[in-house]
Amino acid sequence: MDLSDLEQAEAFVRARLEHTPKVALVLGSGLGALADAFEQAQVLPYETIPGMAQTGVAGHKGQLVLGKLEGVPAVAMQGRLHPYEGHTLETVVLGVRLMLRLGAEVLIVSNAAGGLDPALKPGTILVIEDHINLTGRNCLVGPNASELGPRFPDMSEVYTRALMTLTHEVAREQGRALAQGVYAGVLGPSYETPAEVRMLRMLGASAVGMSTVQEVIAARHMGARILGLSCITNLAAGLSPTPLTHAEVEHTARATAGEFARLVRGVVARLAP
Repeated sequence: MDLSDLEQAEAFVRARLEHTPKVALVLGSGLGALADAFEQAQVLPYETIPGMAQTGVAGHKGQLVLGKLEGVPAVAMQGRLHPYEGHTLETVVLGVRLMLRLGAEVLIVSNAAGGLDPALKPGTILVIEDHINLTGRNCLVGPNASELGPRFPDMSEVYTRALMTLTHEVAREQGRALAQGVYAGVLGPSYETPAEVRMLRMLGASAVGMSTVQEVIAARHMGARILGLSCITNLAAGLSPTPLTHAEVEHTARATAGEFARLVRGVVARLAP
């Protein structure tokens, strides 16, 4: 891969950086309000950062936020880029690579997802224990950038078990229980058919969405510790009597955003040096 866009983006942001971030966050559909709670916040719209593109999806502000969360230096993508928008995978994962190059060691990645298990009601927060990449693509295809990571990164523990355990502990302290399961990443932008949903359930997936897997592959390549969280916003096709809409996804994610933010803030606080 060509590192020039990443290097230019890093130089641009580093010149404006006051604190080396410890934690990086990717905030999905309807979940971006957490970045509004950053202390000493600096906001950089994606279009001002070399190599980054503006997102065109409702519910994604499209800006990088630098500052502190619970006193911990942090950086967040307030909205993400999706392959289905027509972006190259290098563009899709540039933000994650940038945040890790700035110094972040932990990546918390979130998304809005459809529930494949009828027991996962809308509003449930699911800890991602593993994923299935069904996009037919991989952001590491092409010449390897050894400066970022190895040619063949190990994927046997993509999501860090210790972070999963910590997240469940924080949730219990806050008086709630979390679900845990496998996330299936698909290309989109059409929602899945009932037959595809049945297939995904047979494969062992608990939730399905159109993001996350490429970002996580890129972060794992770079050696980050990763926590994945899905906000279950709807039952997948065939499990719900009503047609799926993005407005429903946004509405449920926003309704859950307060509990999501409280959980993530609790986890970040425990990551303080």
